[in-house]
Amino acid sequence: MAFPFPFLPILLLLFPSIPLSESKLSVDYYKTSCPQFQNIIRDTVTNKQITSPTTAAATLRLFFHDCMVEGCDASVLVSSNAFNKAERDADINLNLPGDAFDVVVRAKTALELSCPKIVSCSDILAQVTRDLVIMVGGPFYTVRLGRKDGLISKASRAEESLPRTNMTMDQMIDLFKLRGFTTRELVALMGGHTIGFSHCKEFADRLYHFSKSTPVDPDFNPKYASALKTFCANYTKDPTMSAFNDVLTPSKFDNMYYQNLPRGLGLLTIDSVLVKDPRTKPFAVLYAKDQSVFFTDFSRAMEKLSVLDIKTGRKGEVRNRCDQFNSIKT
Repeated sequence: MAFPFPFLPILLLLFPSIPLSESKLSVDYYKTSCPQFQNIIRDTVTNKQITSPTTAAATLRLFFHDCMVEGCDASVLVSSNAFNKAERDADINLNLPGDAFDVVVRAKTALELSCPKIVSCSDILAQVTRDLVIMVGGPFYTVRLGRKDGLISKASRAEESLPRTNMTMDQMIDLFKLRGFTTRELVALMGGHTIGFSHCKEFADRLYHFSKSTPVDPDFNPKYASALKTFCANYTKDPTMSAFNDVLTPSKFDNMYYQNLPRGLGLLTIDSVLVKDPRTKPFAVLYAKDQSVFFTDFSRAMEKLSVLDIKTGRKGEVRNRCDQFNSIKT
């Protein structure tokens, strides 16, 4: 059989591990169809981050929650309707910050005015995440474009696909392995906790109910635990109460998160375990010592995450609105 493109067999032999969907992506995907794409995204991100400084952390978290469920297809942005309980309404996603959804909506609105029905919501989410990470001091990484928006969004799939703050390291490693990530990549992605916050209820058991004989987790720095107990005292009455993941440089993307861990300043159970488990400790120690290594590994891991189970061609669509499918899904 003759190939219509004579070099295609050679390319397939040279790059057999690249999924066909990924091969359709490119950095300049919108160069002709939406030439103002990069400028619109940049302006939207800048304005939003300046007015709401938690946007970067919020969007990084939203992007991760999207990609780990059904792949990076903006399924987390879809609202529930009478026929379907969508991902964003899964219990594990109820605390996703509104600023992250808002920056995507703002970008989509501006892009629809400039180039209607061209840019997917999944590409917008991927691009704003990268630009926001850079804006707060994080590393550059390449974002290839051309994703289509997913056609499925179900709360049940989010519950079974996302990591929990109280998971054991065995559970975390297994979960990430299922998605194709190594232990080193897991530790690098955990570095996203260098910005942002967690709600008190997510670590309350470490403060008040660790064990019958020891209410406070002994892995906590005592002064830090005392301050958190005071701060979170009314968390049962006010579920929105939260604390910074990185207490020392909460608004700067750096390696302070890893430096905090051996000092007992890890907020979540999974944070403190990073420097205790022999499989993850070497990487956490390395990143604490060398920020450039952390940035390199984080960039590579984010590039890998950003193309996880993407949809292209007829496997997806370009939504007119990011919060709903172009036709009702039951």
